[in-house]
Amino acid sequence: MTMISEPTSSGVGGGGKGLRTGALGLLSSVVIGVSSTAPAYSLAATIGAVVAIVVFQTPIVMVMAFVPMLFIAYAYRELNRVAPDCGTTFTWATKAFGPMTGWMGGWGIVAADVIVMASLAQIAGSYFFQLFGADGLANEKWPVFLVGAAWIVLLTYVCYRGIEVSARFQFVMLSVEVVFLVMFSVIALIKVYTGHAAATAVKPSLSWFNPFHIDSMSAFSASLLLAVFIYWGWDSAVSVNEETKDPAKTPGRAAVISTVILLATYAIVSTATLAFAGPKVLEENSSDVFAAIGSQVLGSGLDKILIIAVLTSAAASTQTTILPTARTTLSMAAYQALPPNFSRMHPRFLTPTVSTIVMGGVSIAFYGALAAISDNILADSASAVGLLIAFYYGLTGFASAWYFRNDRGESARDTWVRVVAPLLGGLILLAAFVWTAYQNANADNSFTVVNLLGWHTGGIFVLSVGSLIVGLALMFVSKWRSPAFFTGEVLNRETPIRVLEGEVVVVDEKMEILAPTLPDASSTELTVIPPMSVEELREAEADAREERRNEDDEPGD
Repeated sequence: MTMISEPTSSGVGGGGKGLRTGALGLLSSVVIGVSSTAPAYSLAATIGAVVAIVVFQTPIVMVMAFVPMLFIAYAYRELNRVAPDCGTTFTWATKAFGPMTGWMGGWGIVAADVIVMASLAQIAGSYFFQLFGADGLANEKWPVFLVGAAWIVLLTYVCYRGIEVSARFQFVMLSVEVVFLVMFSVIALIKVYTGHAAATAVKPSLSWFNPFHIDSMSAFSASLLLAVFIYWGWDSAVSVNEETKDPAKTPGRAAVISTVILLATYAIVSTATLAFAGPKVLEENSSDVFAAIGSQVLGSGLDKILIIAVLTSAAASTQTTILPTARTTLSMAAYQALPPNFSRMHPRFLTPTVSTIVMGGVSIAFYGALAAISDNILADSASAVGLLIAFYYGLTGFASAWYFRNDRGESARDTWVRVVAPLLGGLILLAAFVWTAYQNANADNSFTVVNLLGWHTGGIFVLSVGSLIVGLALMFVSKWRSPAFFTGEVLNRETPIRVLEGEVVVVDEKMEILAPTLPDASSTELTVIPPMSVEELREAEADAREERRNEDDEPGD
């Protein structure tokens, strides 16, 4: 039986939650999807590691990683049509397979986001010092950590306060980022073909796009998951599904378009970077390839713009990492899968306070722990995140195939996008996950060696598989504390997803919309909230107005 989303005009009943719809169109959703992947940051942090594994086959790996991403994008699109819920994988896997599988899907999103924050903070700290010419400090662990931690605090505060960057400004910044990546690629290729590139430069060859030149299945699966990490983030276009015009169609279309744009960008940039510097230079500077070759490609003036592009990219990615995580935990709390505190909203800023602060605090603590353990374990974090992405993306693909097994549509195309393609995407990512996790249990395949009671394993295995084991333990704690969700009473296949449109009220002779907001909403009319009645919304809005009046009346204002 296909579940249909139900718009409501006042209140959220029956355990639903919602937001005011119609704020984001297709273009805005595509901008969110592409900017959330942070192309400049993702390439800077990952392309060197891919080159270290498959050398000249890096461009074809970027292309091949697009295939499962496209298949999973179809899954997101089709599931979003019947259940436009901000919990995404958590909600969909619960509806398809039950509460325990759904809970682990939500945990996979949270764990991946916390781990990647360490890498984001590391890049931000390093590039901050490079921007001001302090290259020595850019290579020092603890100064970089302090700046990275401050970076997380700042953006957590931005999310907490609900300080917004306009959609137009986000579009401009994304355009600048993509333009400079393309410009970087064009200049690099021109220098390669005119003989003005680095001494290690290699002219591109069609053989770079031959997957059969990859040495082994192990190399292919490991590099594929790294490339999946580079694509990661397009699903943010779906996490704002309840805020879009035509939420059943627009977010899914935006997800598919985002992956196609990323395919073209990554194929061009990876080819140009590899051709200009050669594999040895990229492998030696795998933690940040643009810092190593940016000035050689663009010159001493424009390389600062590339640094700014990466910093901007890291900022966008950090914020869009905190926000979807807050949405996931908010949805989980709304359905009683997490403690109710995670759904607590600030009375004035109307943002998810506990979810946001906990995400920021845990991210800083985790980053500090990794930095204290080893300089190299941060290099393992991207591969570990790739495994977690494969876990919850793959789970989404299987959820689509199973959910629609008896509702395959009216045509072969419907069956393809609802069942076959998502199933293939899930199988590809499952195979890559299992094979890579098995290989990474060998300490020789990680930058870090971890001794677990006499067993030597790699940092990638510990971060990825270890986080899932922690998730299992936390799930049973949640089951003990909140049994209602795990019995299927709160969320199941038949549970409708309701979209709340804020109630129009008149305040001081002005029309206002009575609805809370989340920090990345493009106006104060938008939100995803736990179940609240209209009376509770009125009380919250009245309290917020009273607080603002009191602040305005304070002396010195």
